[in-house]
Amino acid sequence: MTDAASRPYRFHAFDVSYFSAKVRTALRQKGVWYEEVRADLREIRERTGLGFVPIVVTPEGETWQDSSEIFDRLEARHPDRPLFPSSPVQRLFAHLVELYVDEFGLLPAMHYRWGSPVAERMARARFVAMIGDERLGRAAADRMAQARSSLGATDALAPAIEAHTRDLLDALSALFEGSPYLLSDRLSFGDCALMGPLYGHLFNDLVSRRLLLETAVPVVGWIERCQAPDGASQGDWSADEALPDGLLDVLAIMGRDAAPVILDGVHAFERWAQTRSLGLDSIPRAVGTFESRLRGLPLERFTGAYALWMLQRTLDSLADLSKADRARVDAALAGTGWEPLLAHAPRPRLAKRGFELVFV
Repeated sequence: MTDAASRPYRFHAFDVSYFSAKVRTALRQKGVWYEEVRADLREIRERTGLGFVPIVVTPEGETWQDSSEIFDRLEARHPDRPLFPSSPVQRLFAHLVELYVDEFGLLPAMHYRWGSPVAERMARARFVAMIGDERLGRAAADRMAQARSSLGATDALAPAIEAHTRDLLDALSALFEGSPYLLSDRLSFGDCALMGPLYGHLFNDLVSRRLLLETAVPVVGWIERCQAPDGASQGDWSADEALPDGLLDVLAIMGRDAAPVILDGVHAFERWAQTRSLGLDSIPRAVGTFESRLRGLPLERFTGAYALWMLQRTLDSLADLSKADRARVDAALAGTGWEPLLAHAPRPRLAKRGFELVFV
């Protein structure tokens, strides 16, 4: 029998996949032996009952799914070259970035990939080439183009999405002019998360790549560092918990635009949950729609449980803070828009059973 240590992790992914970009960066930072394969959707469904990319199959044959949980499991099994800062304050800020990415960042990602005729034409060609079958590639592109509206990235919302993206890229450029990564000299899971929209979509797609190269070269430099991180030779997070100049500006743009949308989605799911039995075997991925606003424009998107799940992770990190650290966080984030979200008390609480979310 072949020993598990003599086999690599198998990473089922696509280069243009948002969440594949999150996980790929973490695998590279950890320096683990892995083999990336073009995602086999049939095997993914057999292993998880779901059709979501990516998954990681361990050398022992265990299946990991959900990018955030993959971070947790990688950290537990390979604590060297850590992804999670030892400072609870810095760890919380990385959680805020990941919450933004998972629950809001798909808006600009989907807008720039599917929101103009030329962008959609290029994306469809890439999907056919990536999958290697014209019929299946077109069908996959159709599904993703349709998903754009359910996520709220409509033509009517385009001015707000583009204004948000320009402001965020400006703030990130200022940050990365003075800091190699979000939290100073070491890549964190916050950087891995941000690679989802910035590499998986914006840098991969021709229209948005031009936007990055013309207006946000320091962000492109950060993407290149994250693409080939040398976790063994990086510096460290600031020992005194100092934050890089510009990080709070980034968090403020994320908070003012994204936090109200995320909280509206959480409230909508909680209202739905109050009308359902907590004994449900599993929770549907979508339970209707909710309304919100982005920079004054109306936004409508599907209501899902994952917004609450990701908020729980962030609030659990917040609960780990000492009173002094909590006061420091509150002072730093004052006026950024994150305050109502961080003050929320989720009801009910969710947990994972296998690959499904369930009520606790």
